[in-house]
Amino acid sequence: MASFTIDEEFRDGIHVLHAHGRITLGEGASSLRDTVRELADTGQARIILDLTDVAYVDSAGIGELVSAYTSITSGGGQFVLAGLQKRVSDLLQITKLYTVFSVYRTADEAIAALSAPSTT
Repeated sequence: MASFTIDEEFRDGIHVLHAHGRITLGEGASSLRDTVRELADTGQARIILDLTDVAYVDSAGIGELVSAYTSITSGGGQFVLAGLQKRVSDLLQITKLYTVFSVYRTADEAIAALSAPSTT
């Protein structure tokens, strides 16, 4: 069995990536990178990474999260996180990345926020 998998869902014009397992050096980080790169290449500009089923992220995984955020947002898109478990949330707090990412409690809340009309 694979240690990391991603289920993809497209709702309301937003691509939701439901991650399962550990985002670590090797399979998890490279799988995430490949999936985000494919979406970026096809113009999928609004992406939610649902981490509800991810209990652990190492430094390589953090690097891939930052890389995904940078590649999507530099092209004018949105990349947000949802469903952080306490350990992952604490890691983002410690690394000060909580101020970089938009984080939502659930994927549904993230979809609602990204679907809402812009007030700017």
